[in-house]
Amino acid sequence: MITQFAIRLICGMSLTWCVLPRSQVTSGYFRIQMLVTLGLSVLAAMSAGQLSATQTTVLGAVPVRWVAAGLAGLSFIGSVMWTLERRHGGAIYGFAIAGASALTLILSVASQFELTTVRGGLYCLSELATACVSGAAVSGMLLGHWYLTAPTMSTSPLNRANVWLGSAAGLRLALAAAALCLNWSVVSGKTTAAVGKHWTDTHSVWLALEWVGGIIGPIVVAVAVARILRYRNTQSATGVLFVGVILAFLGEMASALLRNEMQLPL
Repeated sequence: MITQFAIRLICGMSLTWCVLPRSQVTSGYFRIQMLVTLGLSVLAAMSAGQLSATQTTVLGAVPVRWVAAGLAGLSFIGSVMWTLERRHGGAIYGFAIAGASALTLILSVASQFELTTVRGGLYCLSELATACVSGAAVSGMLLGHWYLTAPTMSTSPLNRANVWLGSAAGLRLALAAAALCLNWSVVSGKTTAAVGKHWTDTHSVWLALEWVGGIIGPIVVAVAVARILRYRNTQSATGVLFVGVILAFLGEMASALLRNEMQLPL
Protein backbone atom coordinates (compact mmCIF):
# COMPACT_ATOMS: atom_id res chain seq x y z
CA MET A 1 0.00 0.00 0.00
CA ILE A 2 2.94 2.34 0.66
CA THR A 3 4.28 1.73 -2.84
CA GLN A 4 0.94 2.52 -4.46
CA PHE A 5 0.53 5.63 -2.30
CA ALA A 6 3.95 6.92 -3.35
CA ILE A 7 3.35 6.23 -7.06
CA ARG A 8 -0.10 7.85 -6.89
CA LEU A 9 1.39 10.97 -5.35
CA ILE A 10 4.22 11.11 -7.91
CA CYS A 11 1.67 10.73 -10.70
CA GLY A 12 -0.70 13.36 -9.32
CA MET A 13 2.04 15.91 -8.62
CA SER A 14 3.69 15.50 -12.01
CA LEU A 15 0.37 15.77 -13.85
CA THR A 16 -0.26 19.01 -11.96
CA TRP A 17 3.09 20.37 -13.22
CA CYS A 18 1.92 19.65 -16.76
CA VAL A 19 -1.18 21.83 -16.46
CA LEU A 20 0.46 24.75 -14.63
CA PRO A 21 1.49 27.87 -16.60
CA ARG A 22 5.18 27.12 -16.06
CA SER A 23 6.37 30.41 -17.55
CA GLN A 24 4.69 32.24 -14.65
CA VAL A 25 6.31 30.12 -11.90
CA THR A 26 9.93 30.52 -10.81
CA SER A 27 12.26 27.59 -11.42
CA GLY A 28 12.93 26.94 -7.75
CA TYR A 29 9.40 25.63 -7.23
CA PHE A 30 9.80 22.88 -9.81
CA ARG A 31 13.28 22.04 -8.52
CA ILE A 32 11.88 21.38 -5.05
CA GLN A 33 8.90 19.50 -6.47
CA MET A 34 11.22 17.12 -8.31
CA LEU A 35 13.23 16.57 -5.14
CA VAL A 36 9.96 15.58 -3.45
CA THR A 37 9.19 13.05 -6.19
CA LEU A 38 12.78 11.82 -5.90
CA GLY A 39 12.16 10.95 -2.26
CA LEU A 40 8.81 9.35 -3.06
CA SER A 41 10.43 7.29 -5.83
CA VAL A 42 13.05 5.95 -3.43
CA LEU A 43 10.27 5.10 -0.95
CA ALA A 44 8.35 3.26 -3.70
CA ALA A 45 11.44 1.31 -4.72
CA MET A 46 12.26 0.30 -1.14
CA SER A 47 8.72 -0.85 -0.37
CA ALA A 48 7.95 -2.50 -3.74
CA GLY A 49 8.30 -5.95 -2.17
CA GLN A 50 4.83 -5.46 -0.70
CA LEU A 51 3.42 -5.97 -4.20
CA SER A 52 4.81 -9.50 -4.44
CA ALA A 53 1.56 -10.97 -3.15
CA THR A 54 -0.31 -9.48 -6.10
CA GLN A 55 0.53 -11.93 -8.89
CA THR A 56 -2.34 -11.09 -11.26
CA THR A 57 -1.34 -7.51 -12.08
CA VAL A 58 0.51 -6.66 -15.26
CA LEU A 59 3.46 -5.25 -13.30
CA GLY A 60 4.75 -7.12 -10.28
CA ALA A 61 7.18 -6.13 -7.54
CA VAL A 62 10.41 -6.32 -9.53
CA PRO A 63 9.30 -4.21 -12.55
CA VAL A 64 7.73 -1.63 -10.24
CA ARG A 65 10.98 -1.40 -8.26
CA TRP A 66 12.96 -0.74 -11.45
CA VAL A 67 10.43 1.82 -12.68
CA ALA A 68 10.57 3.58 -9.30
CA ALA A 69 14.36 3.68 -9.57
CA GLY A 70 13.99 5.17 -13.05
CA LEU A 71 11.56 7.79 -11.73
CA ALA A 72 14.13 8.69 -9.06
CA GLY A 73 16.74 9.19 -11.79
CA LEU A 74 14.40 11.33 -13.89
CA SER A 75 13.49 13.42 -10.85
CA PHE A 76 17.13 14.01 -9.96
CA ILE A 77 18.14 15.04 -13.49
CA GLY A 78 15.00 17.17 -13.77
CA SER A 79 15.85 18.99 -10.53
CA VAL A 80 19.33 19.71 -11.91
CA MET A 81 17.75 21.11 -15.09
CA TRP A 82 15.56 23.49 -13.11
CA THR A 83 18.52 24.50 -10.93
CA LEU A 84 20.45 25.44 -14.08
CA GLU A 85 17.38 27.31 -15.41
CA ARG A 86 17.05 24.87 -18.30
CA ARG A 87 13.29 25.27 -18.23
CA HIS A 88 12.56 23.42 -21.47
CA GLY A 89 14.64 20.43 -20.40
CA GLY A 90 13.09 20.46 -16.96
CA ALA A 91 9.61 20.46 -18.48
CA ILE A 92 10.49 17.47 -20.68
CA TYR A 93 11.59 15.50 -17.62
CA GLY A 94 8.40 16.52 -15.86
CA PHE A 95 6.27 15.15 -18.70
CA ALA A 96 8.36 11.96 -18.73
CA ILE A 97 7.76 11.46 -14.99
CA ALA A 98 4.03 12.05 -15.47
CA GLY A 99 3.72 9.53 -18.31
CA ALA A 100 5.85 6.83 -16.68
CA SER A 101 4.17 7.12 -13.28
CA ALA A 102 0.65 7.13 -14.74
CA LEU A 103 1.35 4.01 -16.79
CA THR A 104 2.98 2.29 -13.82
CA LEU A 105 0.06 3.18 -11.57
CA ILE A 106 -2.45 1.59 -13.97
CA LEU A 107 -0.43 -1.54 -14.73
CA SER A 108 0.41 -2.20 -11.09
CA VAL A 109 -3.22 -2.36 -9.95
CA ALA A 110 -4.97 -4.14 -12.85
CA SER A 111 -4.57 -7.46 -14.63
CA GLN A 112 -4.52 -7.85 -18.41
CA PHE A 113 -8.09 -9.18 -18.30
CA GLU A 114 -9.39 -6.29 -16.17
CA LEU A 115 -7.99 -3.71 -18.56
CA THR A 116 -10.59 -4.81 -21.14
CA THR A 117 -13.61 -4.80 -18.80
CA VAL A 118 -15.87 -2.04 -17.49
CA ARG A 119 -14.84 -2.86 -13.93
CA GLY A 120 -11.17 -2.66 -14.85
CA GLY A 121 -11.67 0.59 -16.72
CA LEU A 122 -13.41 2.13 -13.72
CA TYR A 123 -10.64 0.85 -11.46
CA CYS A 124 -7.90 2.42 -13.59
CA LEU A 125 -9.70 5.73 -14.11
CA SER A 126 -10.48 5.90 -10.40
CA GLU A 127 -6.81 5.34 -9.55
CA LEU A 128 -5.79 8.19 -11.86
CA ALA A 129 -8.48 10.50 -10.49
CA THR A 130 -7.44 9.70 -6.92
CA ALA A 131 -3.82 10.41 -7.83
CA CYS A 132 -4.79 13.74 -9.38
CA VAL A 133 -6.75 14.81 -6.30
CA SER A 134 -3.89 14.06 -3.89
CA GLY A 135 -1.20 15.41 -6.22
CA ALA A 136 -3.08 18.61 -7.00
CA ALA A 137 -3.71 19.25 -3.30
CA VAL A 138 -0.03 18.76 -2.40
CA SER A 139 1.38 20.70 -5.36
CA GLY A 140 -1.17 23.48 -4.88
CA MET A 141 -0.40 23.76 -1.18
CA LEU A 142 3.36 23.87 -1.82
CA LEU A 143 2.81 26.42 -4.59
CA GLY A 144 0.91 28.60 -2.13
CA HIS A 145 3.88 28.45 0.24
CA TRP A 146 6.16 29.42 -2.64
CA TYR A 147 4.52 32.87 -2.76
CA LEU A 148 6.43 33.63 0.46
CA THR A 149 9.67 33.55 -1.55
CA ALA A 150 8.17 34.98 -4.75
CA PRO A 151 5.46 37.44 -3.61
CA THR A 152 5.29 39.21 -6.97
CA MET A 153 4.29 36.04 -8.79
CA SER A 154 0.87 36.09 -10.49
CA THR A 155 -1.96 34.22 -8.78
CA SER A 156 -2.79 32.57 -12.10
CA PRO A 157 -0.70 29.42 -11.37
CA LEU A 158 -2.39 28.90 -8.00
CA ASN A 159 -5.78 29.43 -9.61
CA ARG A 160 -4.90 26.87 -12.29
CA ALA A 161 -3.79 24.34 -9.67
CA ASN A 162 -7.02 24.91 -7.75
CA VAL A 163 -9.17 24.42 -10.85
CA TRP A 164 -7.26 21.20 -11.55
CA LEU A 165 -7.97 20.04 -7.98
CA GLY A 166 -11.69 20.76 -8.32
CA SER A 167 -11.87 19.09 -11.74
CA ALA A 168 -10.07 15.97 -10.49
CA ALA A 169 -12.38 15.77 -7.47
CA GLY A 170 -15.40 16.18 -9.75
CA LEU A 171 -14.18 13.34 -11.96
CA ARG A 172 -13.56 11.26 -8.85
CA LEU A 173 -17.14 11.95 -7.76
CA ALA A 174 -18.58 10.81 -11.10
CA LEU A 175 -16.48 7.63 -11.17
CA ALA A 176 -17.24 6.78 -7.55
CA ALA A 177 -20.98 7.27 -8.11
CA ALA A 178 -20.87 5.00 -11.18
CA ALA A 179 -18.91 2.32 -9.30
CA LEU A 180 -21.30 2.55 -6.35
CA CYS A 181 -24.31 2.03 -8.62
CA LEU A 182 -22.69 -0.94 -10.37
CA ASN A 183 -21.77 -2.59 -7.06
CA TRP A 184 -24.84 -1.58 -5.04
CA SER A 185 -25.91 -5.18 -4.55
CA VAL A 186 -22.65 -5.83 -2.66
CA VAL A 187 -22.77 -2.57 -0.70
CA SER A 188 -26.38 -3.21 0.34
CA GLY A 189 -25.48 -6.70 1.54
CA LYS A 190 -27.62 -8.59 -0.97
CA THR A 191 -24.65 -10.38 -2.54
CA THR A 192 -21.01 -11.00 -1.70
CA ALA A 193 -18.02 -9.44 -3.44
CA ALA A 194 -16.02 -11.37 -6.04
CA VAL A 195 -13.53 -12.31 -3.31
CA GLY A 196 -16.38 -13.95 -1.35
CA LYS A 197 -16.58 -11.37 1.45
CA HIS A 198 -19.70 -9.75 2.86
CA TRP A 199 -20.10 -6.02 3.28
CA THR A 200 -19.80 -4.96 6.95
CA ASP A 201 -20.17 -1.80 9.02
CA THR A 202 -16.38 -1.35 8.87
CA HIS A 203 -16.56 -1.17 5.09
CA SER A 204 -19.34 1.42 5.37
CA VAL A 205 -17.11 3.57 7.60
CA TRP A 206 -14.26 3.30 5.09
CA LEU A 207 -16.62 4.24 2.25
CA ALA A 208 -17.88 7.26 4.19
CA LEU A 209 -14.32 8.40 4.91
CA GLU A 210 -13.46 7.98 1.23
CA TRP A 211 -16.38 10.12 0.10
CA VAL A 212 -16.05 12.83 2.76
CA GLY A 213 -12.25 13.03 2.71
CA GLY A 214 -11.31 12.13 -0.84
CA ILE A 215 -14.23 13.52 -2.85
CA ILE A 216 -16.55 16.01 -1.13
CA GLY A 217 -13.81 17.60 0.98
CA PRO A 218 -11.54 18.55 -1.95
CA ILE A 219 -14.50 19.96 -3.88
CA VAL A 220 -15.41 22.21 -0.94
CA VAL A 221 -11.76 23.20 -0.56
CA ALA A 222 -11.50 24.11 -4.27
CA VAL A 223 -14.60 26.32 -4.03
CA ALA A 224 -13.30 28.03 -0.88
CA VAL A 225 -9.85 28.65 -2.40
CA ALA A 226 -11.40 30.11 -5.57
CA ARG A 227 -13.32 32.62 -3.45
CA ILE A 228 -10.27 33.50 -1.36
CA LEU A 229 -8.06 34.08 -4.41
CA ARG A 230 -10.45 36.76 -5.64
CA TYR A 231 -8.80 38.92 -2.96
CA ARG A 232 -5.27 37.68 -3.86
CA ASN A 233 -4.86 36.28 -0.35
CA THR A 234 -2.47 33.47 -1.23
CA GLN A 235 -1.56 32.55 2.34
CA SER A 236 -5.16 32.02 3.44
CA ALA A 237 -5.67 29.94 0.30
CA THR A 238 -2.59 27.92 1.22
CA GLY A 239 -4.00 27.19 4.66
CA VAL A 240 -7.23 25.91 3.13
CA LEU A 241 -5.26 23.79 0.65
CA PHE A 242 -3.35 22.28 3.58
CA VAL A 243 -6.71 21.10 4.95
CA GLY A 244 -7.39 19.71 1.48
CA VAL A 245 -4.16 17.69 1.63
CA ILE A 246 -5.19 16.12 4.94
CA LEU A 247 -8.67 15.30 3.63
CA ALA A 248 -7.29 13.87 0.37
CA PHE A 249 -4.83 11.63 2.21
CA LEU A 250 -7.54 10.48 4.61
CA GLY A 251 -9.86 9.61 1.73
CA GLU A 252 -7.08 7.91 -0.22
CA MET A 253 -6.08 5.66 2.69
CA ALA A 254 -9.70 4.69 3.35
CA SER A 255 -10.15 3.97 -0.35
CA ALA A 256 -7.02 1.79 -0.41
CA LEU A 257 -8.22 -0.23 2.58
CA LEU A 258 -11.61 -0.75 0.97
CA ARG A 259 -10.21 -1.79 -2.41
CA ASN A 260 -7.67 -4.19 -0.91
CA GLU A 261 -10.34 -5.79 1.27
CA MET A 262 -13.22 -6.06 -1.22
CA GLN A 263 -11.46 -5.76 -4.62
CA LEU A 264 -14.12 -3.34 -5.85
CA PRO A 265 -13.51 -0.14 -7.89
CA LEU A 266 -15.23 2.04 -5.27
